[in-house]
Amino acid sequence: MSNTLEKIKKLVVSGAVRISEHGYDELANDDLTAREIVGGLGSAIPIEHYPHYPKGASVLVLQADKNGQPVHVVWGIPRRHERPAVLVTAYRPDPERWNKNYTERKR
Repeated sequence: MSNTLEKIKKLVVSGAVRISEHGYDELANDDLTAREIVGGLGSAIPIEHYPHYPKGASVLVLQADKNGQPVHVVWGIPRRHERPAVLVTAYRPDPERWNKNYTERKR
């Protein structure tokens, strides 16, 4: 597990979590709820790590919605801060762009 993901999980458990405006928009677009995504973080599988992203370290993870369907979520921690964990965006991955497990981009 990535160091960023470990920190994010600890922050979420402690209640230090927020959802970006873009995150709320994307959740609504894919009929997802913040509760199911935040609640599903414990079983997240890291896919891509962005430790040097300009807005702060972040990680793309694979999670499942309440029906067990795959969801990609980008979680981050604001640059120069230790908290909160931020749900940056969440979306249903396009099977045309990802492998069958949704863990690797197709080339």
